[in-house]
Amino acid sequence: MNHQSKVWLMIVFLAFSLTVLLGSNCSINNDREVSHHEIQALPTDEKPGASSEKSVDNLSVAEVTKANNKFALDFYGYLNEEQPGNIFFSPFSISVALAMTYEGARGQTAEEIKRVFYYPDDINVLRQGYADIICLINKKDKNYELSTANALWAHQDYYLLPDFIEAVEKYYGGKVTNLDFVHDSENSRLTINNWVEEQTRNKIKNLIPQGVINKLTRLVLTNAIYFKGNWEKQFPKSNTRADDFKITTDKTIKVPMMSITGSRFNYTENQDLQLLELPYVDREMSMLILLPKGDLSKVEPYLEVKKFEELKNKLQEAEVDVYLPRFKFETKYLMGGEQGILGRMGMPTVFSRTSADLSGINGRQDLCLTEVIHQAFVEVNEEGTEAAAATGIIMGVKMVLEKLVFRADHPFVFIIQHMDTGNILFMGRVIDPGG
Repeated sequence: MNHQSKVWLMIVFLAFSLTVLLGSNCSINNDREVSHHEIQALPTDEKPGASSEKSVDNLSVAEVTKANNKFALDFYGYLNEEQPGNIFFSPFSISVALAMTYEGARGQTAEEIKRVFYYPDDINVLRQGYADIICLINKKDKNYELSTANALWAHQDYYLLPDFIEAVEKYYGGKVTNLDFVHDSENSRLTINNWVEEQTRNKIKNLIPQGVINKLTRLVLTNAIYFKGNWEKQFPKSNTRADDFKITTDKTIKVPMMSITGSRFNYTENQDLQLLELPYVDREMSMLILLPKGDLSKVEPYLEVKKFEELKNKLQEAEVDVYLPRFKFETKYLMGGEQGILGRMGMPTVFSRTSADLSGINGRQDLCLTEVIHQAFVEVNEEGTEAAAATGIIMGVKMVLEKLVFRADHPFVFIIQHMDTGNILFMGRVIDPGG
């Protein structure tokens, strides 16, 4: 982005913070034997968060939330430098998928993943934190939709270490399904994509493109996350008007601008920006909007964990007239390769055909990541917000694969957070609300 340009930029941090109540029961472990030959998804009552066996570990949740939020802001920074258009992603989806990969990483490979994702030193803290967060996301009896699911897809008869299978199922709810990547790559790809579509209410389609899965693929890890919630105070549809949105000082477009006036919201401002919080029903989740006073560069210094938290702590209830454009768009990022975004962030070894060490998965050093794909969808309108994302991690026997590159367009950054823990599950930027 041209930092000299004056833009009307809305940086929306849609960060889902999960309610953590002392004494609440939460367990992801369904305590059943792992089957390597089950094609169907887990029944509803066996999905993460279905059972109630132990209390939430608040310290572990806090550590994993802190790690996730640090990665979120780092990852946004890399996308911000490279992509001139709309940005949207789920840091939670990426980080939980890589946490499953981390379970099987060893040596330098593990150290690099740990540094990029800020995982805690204690693997038990990491595991318990994710187990409790997944359970909290999937809790029942809420007035909004929020769910997440993990899955492992292994080549038929491909050996996986029992400890790896047990850890992924017990702490991440990821059950192993066997497919035939060697002789039926296309149907295997369609099976995985269909699972993602089902988990995201058909919002994330064709996550894994043709050609990414081939006869050398041995394991695919997937995460899917979905959210749909109404505003606590909805924007009256009769108030929506076509209005100007300044993409740059030289380019203005007409957009459907929603408005709500005379209502009270949490709000603060300083010399650089205005910060507004729009709660969803039940006030368990909210959207934070950071609107710079002028150039986008005014906001960027606050996209750091400490400054961001300090800014949020200054929110106070006030009567505010709010104008927010409707928007809807989808993004897709292919992040694999030693020179891909994750490699440049500090974890190239896991993509190396000579140095990757994922021996904790199968007991051998013959695997490397061949691609990491992330796709996300968001729609904001008068009623509320719908958001979905999925991450696919493809592993194969070591070889050089052609690098795939994806680039979006151009103002509007955002995150989604739960009002207690501040755990960022989605983050993005809108440059062109027209999609």
